[in-house]
Amino acid sequence: MELSPILLFTYKRIPKEIIKSLLQNDLSKESDIYIYSDGYKSEIDRNDVLEVREYLKTIKGFKRIEIIEAEQNKGLANSIISGVTSTINKYGKVVVLEDDLIVSSNFLEYMNDALEYYKDCEDIWSISGYGPKLHCLEDYGKDLYLSLRASSWGWASWKDRWDSVDWDVKNFESLKHDKNMKSRFEQGGDDMYKMLELQMLGKIDSWAIRWCFSQFLQGKYTVYPKKSKIVNDGFSDAKGTHNSGNSSKWDVSASDNKVIFEKLEVDLKIIECFASYHNLKLFTKLGYFLKKYGGYKVAKYIVGKIKG
Repeated sequence: MELSPILLFTYKRIPKEIIKSLLQNDLSKESDIYIYSDGYKSEIDRNDVLEVREYLKTIKGFKRIEIIEAEQNKGLANSIISGVTSTINKYGKVVVLEDDLIVSSNFLEYMNDALEYYKDCEDIWSISGYGPKLHCLEDYGKDLYLSLRASSWGWASWKDRWDSVDWDVKNFESLKHDKNMKSRFEQGGDDMYKMLELQMLGKIDSWAIRWCFSQFLQGKYTVYPKKSKIVNDGFSDAKGTHNSGNSSKWDVSASDNKVIFEKLEVDLKIIECFASYHNLKLFTKLGYFLKKYGGYKVAKYIVGKIKG
């Protein structure tokens, strides 16, 4: 089996923890890694980005290391779309990580085995490394399950799936005026349409919600581990652009348990449980409303002052 390349996307957070955790994987020394370093926006973040790039030059332990430094700031969405496209065209598959993640000691084995096992399953869209703590999984007897939406917290996929994405979301107007279609889209969580709407309004910069929408249109599933292979450590260090606030809902431990791969069937109980877990609480709904109509940054500043 030819191993998938690893893609790591960085901005202004020095990715020491994720590199450390990757190097605990036996397959790291046999894997190529492509590290995409986004450019700085202004003098405010220039030093952070330059410090990241100095650290990247010290990384060792992989079969091949290629560092791609953007001259200007692309933003996360454009960085990932262009970086994945470039690399997946060469290899036909990718394992994708961001700088705020920590992986288990058998993460690379899990991802490569999953890519091989499910590559010919046309209904599988992607493989997730992160697995949320769903109460409905307590009595679930398998190591893996299917979900209607992909995760951006450590994932893998294949070229034919990636090439099928419409990044311009030409079907958005159809979705916008079709209540039934919108309801089916939100079977993955009632945050789905709201995120896509904010993306189309230019209020957020997300590749992931467009990736998920193409998944929905094609009726495909993402494979999730019952026990997560990923921890997201990026909520509290002020280096993240998209993650902030309380991470307790998403807190998990990275499991080193070996995974048994098998053919999976859709479990409606898990589908409903997964959606419920991702459904927006009142405070978050207010955040989306403020992002759409204005006032989000002011409200976030005031809440921060109150908490501080």
